[in-house]
Amino acid sequence: MRPLPREGLLRLSSILSPSGPIPVSKSTWWAGVKSGRFPKPIKLGPRTTVWRVEDIRALLEGTE
Repeated sequence: MRPLPREGLLRLSSILSPSGPIPVSKSTWWAGVKSGRFPKPIKLGPRTTVWRVEDIRALLEGTE
């Protein structure tokens, strides 16, 4: 697992295991986004979705 950058945007592959810190599947992640359990994404283009590092850090720290 690589450490999260201090600021910026993250693609899903950097958030979910094995590269990222959150050990859930893509389908579980998207269900959590839909239910509000996980942060909402930012669409940069038709095939590019990212999340703010600050939102992921808050999720990991449980302060969201």
